This record gives sequence, C-alpha cells and structure tokens, in this order.
Amino acid sequence: MMKLNTMRTRLDGLVIFRGILQANIVPAFRAMLAAAGSEDFVSAAADFENQLFERGGSWTRVLLDAVLQDENICIRKAASGGAGQAAARCMDSELEFLQQLSRVTLVDLTGGEESLAFLPRWETEEVDFAAAYAERLAEVGQKGYGMFARHHMFTIEDGSLIPVRFPDPQRLSELPGYEHEREKVIANTKALLSGKPAVNVLLYGDAGTGKSSSVKAIANEFAADGLRLVEVKKNQLYQIPALLDSLAQNPLKFILFIDDLSFSANDDNFAALKAILEGSVGGRSQNVVVYATSNRRHLIRENYSDKEETREDMHTSDTVQEKLSLVYRFGVTIYFGAPNKKEFQNIVKTLAERYHVEMPEEELLLEANKWELSHGGLSGRSAQQFIDYLLGK
Repeated sequence: MMKLNTMRTRLDGLVIFRGILQANIVPAFRAMLAAAGSEDFVSAAADFENQLFERGGSWTRVLLDAVLQDENICIRKAASGGAGQAAARCMDSELEFLQQLSRVTLVDLTGGEESLAFLPRWETEEVDFAAAYAERLAEVGQKGYGMFARHHMFTIEDGSLIPVRFPDPQRLSELPGYEHEREKVIANTKALLSGKPAVNVLLYGDAGTGKSSSVKAIANEFAADGLRLVEVKKNQLYQIPALLDSLAQNPLKFILFIDDLSFSANDDNFAALKAILEGSVGGRSQNVVVYATSNRRHLIRENYSDKEETREDMHTSDTVQEKLSLVYRFGVTIYFGAPNKKEFQNIVKTLAERYHVEMPEEELLLEANKWELSHGGLSGRSAQQFIDYLLGK
C-alpha cells in the first residue's frame, strides 16, 4: 500500500479528475487522510464512514461513481477526437492511482491499532477503473457527462442550466389520441438523435390537447438515447444565444422547449426568438432544436387597435408578413385540434381501461359528457381530469 504522505500528495495533485475533490464524499476521505495519526482521526473517520454508509458502504463503488460522473477535459473532448496525448497519459495515471485509493481500508490507515477497533470497517472491491472509464467515454454520446449524465430535464436560472430533480414522468404510451400528430414530432426527434437534419417544430391548437405533454413524453422516451430538454420561458429568450454556444460542443442532443408561446404586437422577445430560430452568423447548432407550443397559429395577439394601425399602415403587406415571419421559421407546424364527441369518448374509454376504472361503458360515457360540459369542454385534459375524479372517488 502507498504511504499516507504519498496518498495525500497524489490526491491533492489530481489534474484531470480534480473535480472529485469537491464531489461526493471525497472531501471527507481527504480530511480523514490528513488527520491520520492525530487525535482528530477518530472524528474524521466517523464523519467519512457516516457519509459512506449513507451511500451503501463500499468505498470502491462510491469513489468509482465520483470518477464516472466527473466533468473533465477528457470526457468533454471524447466525442470530438480526444483531449490530446498529454491529457490522456495523465488520465491513465490518475485512474491507476484512484483504483489503488479505492482499496484503502481502515486497517491500512490505523495499522490495526486495537484502541480504534470500535470503528466499523468499510467495504472495498476489486474493480478495474480504467476499463470502467473507457466504457464511460464510449457512451458519452448517450449518457453525457456531469449534470447531463444525472438529469435529462433542465430549466434556466440567471443564465445557467438548473436540473429538474423531479421531472414530469409523462410517457408516450399514456397519451391517448393524436398519434398521427405526435408521430411527426417523434420522427423529427429521431432525425436529431441520429445526426440527420432536424427542424424546429411549432405545436399549436386548442388548449388541453396534449401539446406540452407530447414534448415532455418524447423527452422521457428518448433520454436514454442522449436527448435532453431545456425549458425556456419567454422572458429568457435573450439568454439563449449564450446557452447555444455552451451546448454546441456537447455530444448530447437538446430540445429547447418554449411552452404556451404568444407575443403582443410590440414584444421585444419576438425579434429574439426570430434570431434564435434563424441562427447566428455562425449557423444554428446541429445538436439543438426548438419545440414550441401555442394556442394560436400566428403567435401574435391582435386586438382592434392593431387592426386600425394596420389600416393606416402604407405597407400593410409588409406588416402582415412580419407577423407571419416567425411561424415560417419553424420547419414543421402541427395542429392539435379539439376532439369531436366520438374522439373524446374514445380517449375516455382508453384512459378508463388503462387506470382500471370499473364502470359500465354507457354510464362512463354519460358521466364523461356531463363532466366536459362544466370542465372546459371536449379535450384530452378534461378527459384525464374526469378519470382522475373517478379514481379519487
């Protein structure tokens, strides 16, 4: 086994995997090493073991997990040819050291001192760190790195991506109706994931028809294939160019999701979204698409005063074209219309069967018809709410 001084020096001297010094319970292990041989050792060891047992008890597995989740130069460059020979040699050397470190036991640190026999022993295992990390590098296009490996949905706060820790679990198999409409979005998403040209998509139509649920379900369905979703609010659109730059070299594929999109006539965000959809002088990122939902086809809210201004405008055609130009920047526009009575009833029957609602069909449909009259009309949302109501009873 390495001497304690060598262990501490090598750990402090990590270059490629320097990020693990602040990750997981590595700081607690580092503090325990520093306290070895002093009166502070018992407290440091107890703190380390307390954190370790919360994670299962195997020091080898916990350290390997920290290594595999670390965001570093080698994994960031893995999908684009590697970080260079010097970095690769450093990575190999550090993996060998970390593998040795993962097998350090309490006895190694105390020399089996009897007065410390009351401290519990943690587990270690024989694991090939180099092989595990080589597999990790090979899968970076599907699993990502850093927070992208642990989460698949994100929001934006102060210009930075924040993981959604409890994302909407909606699945495609749980969405009845609108299969034809969703298939267009799914096909575009598959093209994105396979590296083929993919376009921005606008899903528009009546409220409660499953536009937003479809996008979230697609993100869940293809997360294991390397798809990530970033939800963007309308007032955050000005932050997107910088975000696109940061994602351009990421090996994963991203959906920028803008929900319930609409603009007033003089909204500054209108021009911001046009620029994002069109792309900068450097071109649009090939690993990012925009999926937006809206209840209106033309995205611009109009009122009577707008119509009066249009009558007075000498270039009426130009004004109309300006308002339509944003829609034209979406490669695909898909209409989600409210279901008719028969389609609504089919959705209700499908949901009732899925959730095992025990009720005669005639009674079920009669009650569903009563429900929709007082709960927003014919829509997939009111059908789901009706089934939830029955389940609650």
